[in-house]
Amino acid sequence: MATEIKVPVLPESVADATILAWQKKPGEAIKRDEILVEVETDKVVLEVPAPADGVLTAIVADEGAVVTAQEVLGTMEEGATAEASAPAATATPEPAAASAAANADDTGGPTSPSARQLMAQHNLSADQIAGSGKNGRISKADVEAHIAGQSSAGGAASAPVAAVASAASAPAVASSSAIAAGVAGDRSERRVPMSRLRARIAERLLHASQSTAMLTTFNEVDMQPIKELRGQYKDQFEKAHGVRLGFMSIFVKAATEALKRFPDINASLDGDDVVYHGFCDVGIAVSSDRGLVVPVIRDAENLTLADIEKQIGEYAGLARDGKLGLDQLTGGTFTITNGGVFGSLMSTPILNPPQSAILGMHTIQDRPVAINGEVVIRPMMYIALSYDHRIVDGQGAVTFLKTIKELVEEPAKILLDI
Repeated sequence: MATEIKVPVLPESVADATILAWQKKPGEAIKRDEILVEVETDKVVLEVPAPADGVLTAIVADEGAVVTAQEVLGTMEEGATAEASAPAATATPEPAAASAAANADDTGGPTSPSARQLMAQHNLSADQIAGSGKNGRISKADVEAHIAGQSSAGGAASAPVAAVASAASAPAVASSSAIAAGVAGDRSERRVPMSRLRARIAERLLHASQSTAMLTTFNEVDMQPIKELRGQYKDQFEKAHGVRLGFMSIFVKAATEALKRFPDINASLDGDDVVYHGFCDVGIAVSSDRGLVVPVIRDAENLTLADIEKQIGEYAGLARDGKLGLDQLTGGTFTITNGGVFGSLMSTPILNPPQSAILGMHTIQDRPVAINGEVVIRPMMYIALSYDHRIVDGQGAVTFLKTIKELVEEPAKILLDI
């Protein structure tokens, strides 16, 4: 029986999607729930599974095609076997699909969608690349590092790499002097389309900067108290809850306590109305192979530190594997981002509309500070709050950030709700 393979139902906020990679070729046997194709939306990569056992008979939408909800991607024959579908197996798929399928077939370990796409562009296979992720997972950064390593090898080895790069994307551009010197690849250029997620991030950041009255206020936090608290109880905490105690959960709890006291910070604009939320859905910015994503911890004000740590760990793993669902990425009343994990000393976080504020954490650095009239060395962190001045007044923003500082420096206040 012939069965159509369709794009999953997309949320109202997502109009269309792009075919990222086919995992099977026409004529190949497929099993029920086996992933056939990956579809990229503005927010996540959706995996489309096989509805039944059978054989993939045709691919209707090739990689790179823009599709909408319930659009037909391909067809399969339920109950058929690969031998019985030999004519279909001889059909030659589109070059891009064949290349991507080949890369998927010869992967020695798990590979991220963005890595597979880049490998297809450069005619690379997974056995050529060392994966740095869990269980040897190959990330986009691993592929880029491999390509960069080839390009810097020099001599005769650099010429094929430059040729592959130019064939896969834009023509190589080199100066006449470089060509005369035999090192044309040193000045090559490569043009690749922006991913849907990156395009969406760019669109939202530009919208935030142009359509909001964004200001940023700064403060600094003495991290010595929570470092001591963590050092004293981290083993007992991990033994009791099965998860490590980190700084992020403490900042989330401090933020939710402060949000209760300053409802404007937890509000959002809807046309000419200000919507005050009676709950704290806190988005945590997480870096992934595809870019920055912000999964949301629902009702964070009602969760324990252990609950928050578990959710953060789960979201980080799903982000690495490209498995975050749309329901986990939508909504949110407040966002926290931590540039400190990359070494950022100070930055200005950009709002995540329609939210009215975002908290930025930064790296911890030992600095001399004056305490009780004496200069001492303490582990200090700069924190920043960007806010929409249309909703939040300067006094409220400054006091909110000061409240977070006080709660983190005296974590007992969080437990005592004072």
